[in-house]
Amino acid sequence: MGKRDTEQALGADGPVQFSVDRSSPVPLYFQLSQQLEAAIEHGKLAPGSLLGNEIELAGRLGLSRPTVRQAIQSLVDKGLLVRRRGIGTQVVHSQVKRPLELSSLYDDLEAAGQKPATRVLLNTTTEADAEVAAALGIAEGAEVALVERLRLAHGEPVAHLRNHLPAGLIELRTAELEETGLYRLMRSAGITLHSARQAVGARAATVEEGVRLEEPEGAPLLTMQRTTFDDTGRAVEFGSHVYRASRYAFEFQLLVRP
Repeated sequence: MGKRDTEQALGADGPVQFSVDRSSPVPLYFQLSQQLEAAIEHGKLAPGSLLGNEIELAGRLGLSRPTVRQAIQSLVDKGLLVRRRGIGTQVVHSQVKRPLELSSLYDDLEAAGQKPATRVLLNTTTEADAEVAAALGIAEGAEVALVERLRLAHGEPVAHLRNHLPAGLIELRTAELEETGLYRLMRSAGITLHSARQAVGARAATVEEGVRLEEPEGAPLLTMQRTTFDDTGRAVEFGSHVYRASRYAFEFQLLVRP
């Protein structure tokens, strides 16, 4: 077995340990950067956590300063770390990587240790326009429930969520929407979510979206439209969502056909 050196950084729930295996063919800087990134993504190193300066970290791990600098720079380039004069290297935030499957953003954030929170911007009823009516399979002008929410992780906005549901499907209480995800509320009401039709895109942020999501005007945003069906084939929800590209990514799993 090769020599393995370890080092700790102070995370939100106590010390976080890193190690490098000198016998591994994987470059030392990459070993360190991967472990740092994993600790940030899983919430072990929360925004604001300090790693110490490069000289101290290099000395305690027995690595060269250029090796540690390369590991840190790779995460600075990804927007996960920032160097602050007089403070040291500090965690900024992690990017949410969401699989393309029928799950809610709230559940995905919670599973990733991202401490989700919700700010309900609107909870009302309205008339279905042509797009909403087509998605839900109802008449244009029919009454539908409309919910708009701002989803946050570690106190920072990640996405603006706009959802339409058939009128009378479930009772949507603002207090409950602020405490949990929409899909959880639907399941607890006895609705079995079976499948969805989804489209993913991208565009630039408007002034209003920039203010809401704490991004500059013109910043890249990811978009998603999803129509969700229950086990009877009935459309039960149409979502039109916008995500910060700096904080959010979709993950695909591709299979090769035989």
